[in-house]
Amino acid sequence: MDFSKEKGFNVYRGLQKPLVFMSLKGKFIYWGMSCVMLAFLSGILLATLVHPVTGIVGGLIFGLGGMFFIHNKQKRGLHTKTKLTGNYIITPQFKRISKY
Repeated sequence: MDFSKEKGFNVYRGLQKPLVFMSLKGKFIYWGMSCVMLAFLSGILLATLVHPVTGIVGGLIFGLGGMFFIHNKQKRGLHTKTKLTGNYIITPQFKRISKY
């Protein structure tokens, strides 16, 4: 077989894209799963301790509030960094001594 005539390799181009599940991307998928679990557990806890209707309402509030928070955090991007403003003067702490 002569491979010199091949134009290239078939490469899957989606390798560098983040994983997307129900409009959640990357790390926010785990945040969403934990939010759903927290809403479910808080709903069960409120339903057993207070009243079943309170459990349903509390679970909905925790779930929808958490998802609203996650979607707002996701708008800033997967890798949020603090943006420092102003001028900073960095002075060297150590001086290099040349042997030559």
